[in-house]
This record gives sequence, structure tokens and C-alpha cells, in this order.
Amino acid sequence: MKTIQLYDTTLRDGTQREGISLSVEDKIKIAQRLDQFGVHYIEGGWPGSNPKDAAFFERVQKMNFKTAKITAFGSTTKKDTPPEEDKNIQALEAANTPVVTIVGKTWDLHVTEVLETSLDNNLTMIADSIAYFKSRGKEVIYDAEHFFDGYRANPDYAISTLQSAANAGADMVVLCDTNGGTLPWEIEEYFRDIADLVKVPLGIHAHNDSGVGVANTLAAVRAGAVQIQGTVNGYGERVGNANLCTIIPDLQLKMGYSCVPNENLECLSELSYYVSEVANLPHDRHAPFVGESAFAHKGGIHVSAISKNPIAYEHVSPEKVGNRRRVIVSDLSGKSNIEYKARELGIETGGNGFDSRKIVDEIKRLEALGYQFDAAEGSLELLIKKVTGQFEDPFNR
Repeated sequence: MKTIQLYDTTLRDGTQREGISLSVEDKIKIAQRLDQFGVHYIEGGWPGSNPKDAAFFERVQKMNFKTAKITAFGSTTKKDTPPEEDKNIQALEAANTPVVTIVGKTWDLHVTEVLETSLDNNLTMIADSIAYFKSRGKEVIYDAEHFFDGYRANPDYAISTLQSAANAGADMVVLCDTNGGTLPWEIEEYFRDIADLVKVPLGIHAHNDSGVGVANTLAAVRAGAVQIQGTVNGYGERVGNANLCTIIPDLQLKMGYSCVPNENLECLSELSYYVSEVANLPHDRHAPFVGESAFAHKGGIHVSAISKNPIAYEHVSPEKVGNRRRVIVSDLSGKSNIEYKARELGIETGGNGFDSRKIVDEIKRLEALGYQFDAAEGSLELLIKKVTGQFEDPFNR
């Protein structure tokens, strides 16, 4: 079974989401939990950008991580500035991490209009920055920013930037869909186009602006990517990054790849909830695999079927990702919903289904009047007990 490297950028790209601000202590806690889960690379931040990230890297130097390598992120040297004199490069070196991730320009538009330098000079900036860290014994990952936009605009130049990074010693070249505008079949096509042109392993960094960040990541793996970059819960700038909480079980349970040990995969939902709690954000109850509603069944026909065989309406077993099956009762329910919930609550109902039918009829009547039971299990329990004659008034004993 082929292993796919997990590169988590929750602590850097994830914090660019509107409404997230992690303290140094928050980042340490999340990094420790990611390490326990089995992530291979944890991108801690951009040490040259703010004091908080610099403090994080100072703290983690004194810590031991069992699985993960801590990675510092930063850009190539500025134009006409040797690495030895570039403040950003020196901040990356001071972070003292075993891995450095360098981001560079791939799209000619960015080179000429944003960096305001020549195409050739950009190639030199990429090569010099990577060679500098390789000479100091670092593992270097090169993030090719805006690769897919650049490849569409000027394929020869986009490829030349990747080759410049590879020739300088980059250990991994990651193709970034920075604007999130590329579609899955394009991702797969472009990966296959360059597979024989860049002689280092390839990775994928996808954003979700077109709603296909997960699909793009899976397409890249199909085409040969061996590293996936993403964030827990898909946190990130604009509409977010590719969601590792969806990608990992897709790869491991559906596509035959190995990301983490199976027993760790069972902690995925816990990890998702933990990060949302530390980030002080509500957890997405409808998130695939890890959401509270991911394995919730409301329709009577559905519940009848899963009572006989859960695979009838579940694409994977919820326990494999640390989640659980839930049955919801509402005016859409049938007898199966009631009988399932009664068993769950430890309440006996008549074996002939008469009680269940009476309970369903009463729920439908009440919901027509405006009551709601799918989020009121205590009220549901009382109703079932009253209809079945098992209710005892706690104030008249």
C-alpha cells in the first residue's frame, strides 16, 4: 500500500481564515495533536512575518515530535538580494527547523507585475534560495505558487521554474492552485504533462475557491502526487484550503493509499472537533466523515434499511473515522425511527409495532402544530414513555 505524505498547514494557511487568531499556546497544542494523529509535516508559520510565529519556532525547538517534522515557511530571496543578506531567508534559518518550505513565483504575470523583475532573475531567486538551505543540510520543499494559472499562461516558463527548483536540490516540488480556480480534470492532465519533465517527487496544494479543493487533491494523487497539503476542517483564506479531514479517509478508505495507521484514523473526528474548539469556531455538523450529521438518518425508509444493514445508506462505517450513527425523529419518521430510538434510550415498546405507530402519529400531529423533535431528545423520550404508559411523574412519587 503506497504511503501519501500529509503536510498540514493549519497553523499557517489555516490562520489566514477570517475569524481565526491562534495564540502561541494554541499552535503548540494543535501541533502536538497533529503529531499524535500521525501527520508527517507540520507547517508552523512564517517566522519572518510576525513575532508570534517566531515565538512558536523557538518553543518547538525544545519539544520532541514522534511522527511530524516541523516546517518553517517563507518566500524566495528578494530580487537582487543574496540569501545571506535577505531578512526573510535569515528568519527562516533562525527558526532552526529540519525542513524549510520555500514559495516562489511560477506565473509570469506575478514575476513581472508583482515582483517587478525579469523572468530570468526569478529563476535565479528560486535556485539561490533553495541551494542556500540545501548547503546547510535542510530538507527543502518548494511550493510553486500559482502553478496552474502560470502553466495555462506560459507553460514553458512555468516548467522552467520547477526545473530550477529541482536542479537546485529541492526534495519535493508542490504544485499550488493558489487561486483555487482549476478543475479536477485539468489538475490530472497538468500533473501528467510534467511528470517526466521534473525529476523530483511532486505534491499538491489546493484551495477551495471553486468548491473542488478535495477533488483536485485526489485527482493529483491519481496522477502521481506523493504529498498532499491541506488544513484540518479546510480552514484557510477566502473560502478555505483543501480539507484534510475529507481527503485522508477518501485516500485511505476508498482509494487504497496509506496516510496514517488505521487506529489513528479512528481519531479523525476527535481531531476535527479539537481544532475547531481551539480555534474558537463552531464545528461544521454537516462536514463529510467528521460532522455530527455525517451519519445521521431521518427518513423512515432510510432508518428501516440501516436497521437491517447499515451499508444500505452509509458509504463507510462511522466508527472507522471516530464518528457514530444517529437516528433522528421528526414528522418524516416511520416506525423504524421510533423503535431504533427506543432501543437507544432503553425503553420497551410493544412488539407488534402498535406503540410505534401511535408515537409516529403523535409526533406528526405535534410537528404540524410547530413542535420539533429532531433536536429535542429529552422531549422525545418523555413522549415515548407517555404513549407507552411508562412515564412516572417525578413530583408525585
